[in-house]
Amino acid sequence: MNQPRLMEALTVGTDDAEARIRELASGLSLEQQVQLLTGADIWSTHSLPDIGLGRIVLSDGPAGVRGEDFDERHDSVSLPSPTALAATWSVDMARRYGQILGQEARRKGVHAVLGPTINLHRSPLGGRHFECMSEDPRLTATIAAGYVEGIQSMGVGATPKHYLANEAETDRFTADSVVEEQPLRELYLAAFEDAIREARAWLVMSSYNSINGTTASENDLLETPLSTEWGFDGVVVSDWTGVRSIDAANAHQDLEMPGPAGHWGPKLIAAVNDGRVSREAILEKVTRILRLAARVGVLEGFKPAITRLPAELDGAAVARDIAVRGAVLVRNPDGLLPLDAGSIGSVAVIGHNADEARTQGGGSATVMPKHTVSPLEGLQTALPDDVKVTYARGAKVAEGIQAFSRTDLHNPVSGVAGIRVAFHAADGSEISGEDRLASHLIWFGVGIPEGTASIRMVTDWTARTAGTHHIGVGTVGRIRLAVDGKDVFSGELEDQTNVLGAALFDPPATIHAIETAAGQMVRIEAEYRLPEEQFIPLTAILLGEETVVDNPHADIAAAVEAARASDVAVVVVGTNAAIESEGFDRTDLDLPGFQDELVSAVAAANPRTVVVVNSGSPVLMPWLDKVSAVLLGWFGGQEFGHAIADILVGKEEPGGRLPTTWPAALEDVPVLSTTPVEGKVVYSEGIHVGYRAWLKQEAAGGAAPALPFGFGLGYTSIEFGTAHAPQCVPAGKDVVVHVPVRNTGNRTGREVVQVYLSRPETAVERPVRWLAGYAGTHLAPSGTESVEVRIPARAFAHYDGGWQFEPGTFTLLVGRHAADDFQELDVELR
Repeated sequence: MNQPRLMEALTVGTDDAEARIRELASGLSLEQQVQLLTGADIWSTHSLPDIGLGRIVLSDGPAGVRGEDFDERHDSVSLPSPTALAATWSVDMARRYGQILGQEARRKGVHAVLGPTINLHRSPLGGRHFECMSEDPRLTATIAAGYVEGIQSMGVGATPKHYLANEAETDRFTADSVVEEQPLRELYLAAFEDAIREARAWLVMSSYNSINGTTASENDLLETPLSTEWGFDGVVVSDWTGVRSIDAANAHQDLEMPGPAGHWGPKLIAAVNDGRVSREAILEKVTRILRLAARVGVLEGFKPAITRLPAELDGAAVARDIAVRGAVLVRNPDGLLPLDAGSIGSVAVIGHNADEARTQGGGSATVMPKHTVSPLEGLQTALPDDVKVTYARGAKVAEGIQAFSRTDLHNPVSGVAGIRVAFHAADGSEISGEDRLASHLIWFGVGIPEGTASIRMVTDWTARTAGTHHIGVGTVGRIRLAVDGKDVFSGELEDQTNVLGAALFDPPATIHAIETAAGQMVRIEAEYRLPEEQFIPLTAILLGEETVVDNPHADIAAAVEAARASDVAVVVVGTNAAIESEGFDRTDLDLPGFQDELVSAVAAANPRTVVVVNSGSPVLMPWLDKVSAVLLGWFGGQEFGHAIADILVGKEEPGGRLPTTWPAALEDVPVLSTTPVEGKVVYSEGIHVGYRAWLKQEAAGGAAPALPFGFGLGYTSIEFGTAHAPQCVPAGKDVVVHVPVRNTGNRTGREVVQVYLSRPETAVERPVRWLAGYAGTHLAPSGTESVEVRIPARAFAHYDGGWQFEPGTFTLLVGRHAADDFQELDVELR
């Protein structure tokens, strides 16, 4: 069909544009309409050139934009984990974070970023919590809204996910989250609301799980509150393979991904023809997809939603800034930090993560940065040349084979750094070849030429040290591995996880010991045979080396000696891809390996010990009161090492506050289980999640956490004056609290004023207290400011068949964290 082109482009969102979009949707045949509702491939929608419709490209986020492939040559800015972003307690930082993602998306030809991840930290065992933001719906909602605004200011769609009640990874495709109405509204939906209602997100992703017995892609929650109460007019895209049946077409599910095969297609055409799905439902979905296409600029005849872009930001600089602002100083009683570089002659940097830092979480959030900066490298750069920096691993963290360092690889075919990859047909002939930089190769839907039967890889790897090296290959399927021309393995490696995509990042492996001299070059070759059929084309091959420690106590002893011989010891501890990743939940909160023993031993040898924690979410710290300082760095993105060094040497202030509670012991955690029982995850705790659950537990005489929600220290001292707020407020009106703040120290510093609400005398079930609003300030020495904290009217409401206001006295609690010694102000709600 041929549609006439418009002489003048219509502006998206106007009545004329809406009428024209609906006219275009109505003019399509049923076959064309249904085609638009399932992806054309793994990452994009179908185009219809006859109406001027291009394809819409979607890409994984939320802490970087990968694009349509996992090719390390197509590098991406790697931002700190969303837990680090939430730890900034700054909507402005969230907007900058989003703007970088929007810039990256435009650079890569991406129209929609699959983020932010808005699910709450219900249990600290949630394996994907590094990718989420907080345990609190108010903090999550405001940070998420800023993130969405930032992305969409670049003319790129944001996709809040995973809608809804998707707080765990165990059995995530089939689990049924059973949540009562009050917590569903006050917590889990509230976390999404600002991103939709205020920031006007252009997409939403439905989750894999069911909510109260109905799978997310078929759930009425896609209509109410999403479309009706919140006014969402964008596209609901499924999580990949999240559409399970034709029934999803009768819900407000608009786009099935990936494609072209799926549960819709011809089946959906038949369902429309026999009356099981209405033409009106199909028309509404197509209209939403065309509206999105117009917004992102791939529908001719329409001006994109954004025609003037904001000034470009430096991605690396923003990544570094957010890593600084999100780092949380949780211990520094003697003022060891910031380090006085002028009085230090030597520093021992200790820990596997100090040299091989975990800068991002595992799973679909993975991006390929051009470079990463380790804490070791950061400190070596930040400290003066006359300060001696020594390194000791201390305790192994990374499990299994890890990709070879790119600097150790030489491509013997092309004579350049890296690895040669060749694609061969069934008859053995070479179809094509390419020079790759890294030894972890992933193809997800694209990149493997048609007709490929096998992939052959060859590289010359240089051993840095003499001795035994454990070389291996990881993949799923048939693989042959040869070392210096000799086959060491030929067989099949099987995936035991049955988790979609998990083997892309942590594949089953075969490992073989070889002996080398220092600097010896070893020829490594592998050949992988592609399976004959794949529902979704997923291929990953990892060539690398496993760290094997025969005597872990010898490693600790070496670290102790390095610490004892130095003025200061900096120990970097953390998790790894086998601990925090998409696809599985954690089984405990312990640091892996012998890291706890390492910290205790180093602290006993050198009282001037600083610990940097490199994890995406809480870990146990049994040595917390034995060390001089503790800094939580999260997964700090590509500039992690520079950011940590800036804080340690005092160039920057640690700006973060905890977005989630950190426990002292696993058995203390009030809400813990992530494992379905008979297929159900029952949210039996109701509205008491995170610090709310801890406060309820403490009120009943139970354990307190190690570190409360909202907690964080700085390098200066800041005092609060007497706060002021109205004494009487009409129901449904916002409240503004004014808090005088003064910097009484000798450094510029940051503070976050946090305001909580409580209602001791109430006929409604409520938390002991709950976060109602917050605002940050930066003050020079002797600087003052009257900080304004706006409390939205909704903070006073509870949900009971609708939002209700209970008249009477509420108490405003003004402080620095959820367990602070608060200023109290009574407010009468009428």
